Amino acid sequence: MPSFGVRPEKEAELRERMARCGLREEDLRESFIRGGGPGGQKINRTASCVQLRHLPTGLEVRMQEARSQALNRFYARRRLCELLENQSLGADSPEAKKAARLRKQKDRRRRRAAPPHPAGKEEASDD
Repeated sequence: MPSFGVRPEKEAELRERMARCGLREEDLRESFIRGGGPGGQKINRTASCVQLRHLPTGLEVRMQEARSQALNRFYARRRLCELLENQSLGADSPEAKKAARLRKQKDRRRRRAAPPHPAGKEEASDD
């Protein structure tokens, strides 16, 4: 696996996660394309955007989070692992669990913010 310019712990964690997902470097096709968006002329001139394709599943990821190509390669592999986990684990994937937790939290806050309903009282009209 190539070096990504991140701490060795993060790189080892990514290797382990890729092994758990069944993601091998041989199954990936990586290409570098020119980026766009904020960052000025520098980002538009350099090919720092990474396009990663997993050949067995056909999943494709484009990553341009950082200005550095090495970091974008790391982020793209991490995102591809997330997509494969979502596909294989479904509702048990870490991303799905996080979404469910946030949904539950929003529901709880919505219930707390709702005004209490008067119990058995009818509203009086001002006629």
